[in-house]
Amino acid sequence: MKSVAFFNNKGGVGKTSLVYHLGWMLQDLGVYVIVTDLDPQSNLTAAFLLEDRLEELWPDGNHDTTILGAVQPLLDRLGDIAKPQVESVTDRLGLIAGDLGLSMFEDRLAAAWTAYLDDNKANSSDGFRVMTAFYRIMTQAASERNAQLALVDVGPNLGAINRAALVASDHVVVPLGADLFSLQGLRNLGPTLRDWRKGWQKRLQGEVPSGIPVPKGGMQPVGYVIVQPAVRGDRPVKAYRRWVQRTPEVYHREVLGREGSPSDPDSNMLGTLKHYRSLMPLAQDARKPMFSLKPADGALGGHTQAVADCYRDFEQLARKIADACDIALPQS
Repeated sequence: MKSVAFFNNKGGVGKTSLVYHLGWMLQDLGVYVIVTDLDPQSNLTAAFLLEDRLEELWPDGNHDTTILGAVQPLLDRLGDIAKPQVESVTDRLGLIAGDLGLSMFEDRLAAAWTAYLDDNKANSSDGFRVMTAFYRIMTQAASERNAQLALVDVGPNLGAINRAALVASDHVVVPLGADLFSLQGLRNLGPTLRDWRKGWQKRLQGEVPSGIPVPKGGMQPVGYVIVQPAVRGDRPVKAYRRWVQRTPEVYHREVLGREGSPSDPDSNMLGTLKHYRSLMPLAQDARKPMFSLKPADGALGGHTQAVADCYRDFEQLARKIADACDIALPQS
């Protein structure tokens, strides 16, 4: 199994929608996928599941069927991870459901990151179990579902939950808006990834407890995806182009840590996603991805071409990500 985290500490860039649509597209292309919701806001889980099912997942005081249930024994200091529950979306697409209560695991993860460097061997072993919890949960779920790829959605911050999620990930895709705040997010994200990667490698050089599967913590950047805002008139177009033109250099320098100029065209740019003629409200009503909308869902007139364009864009993006993960796909 390969894993890809979708990460930007700047919120509002369409990250969750991106993961949702890529999960659907990859399974359409024949890939067995596990989607993991590690954002305590749990918007990805709400996108996949109906409200009736959400009420069953999140009853008062019971979190057994969510990501929180899987880490609860560690949170309570009563044992190791519980068997993860996987929601079957399709035969090839599974979901590890998120939970608003996952934020309670933040302090435990933060303490574990520090505890492993202590001389106390018991603290080190416990810290390793906690730090690798997300990785081991995804690995177990992928084994159960024969999944080739895990897509990981995280919140827009640089906290301990996201650090553990990134340590568990082989690759990182950065969703971006075309604005100043997204560029600033890159300036924060790049050094943070290098620091987390270095910190994990330092821990792997120590005494790794036996019997605990551990991730490599590669978190290698695959590239970035620009989510284009709706633009009307000349001024928004100019502003959009201005930030898009500055992105390659900032990504090249801050995220990849490289000197000099990026390639032209920028090979790190995985794609540009549009608003597709307001398909999103139709998709939300129909409970399906935008590129699967039919005339019966209200995708009429100009929407028909927008659906086709959306499918093409997400297919191209999914193929690039699969290629980065060495997953073979049938030719289009």
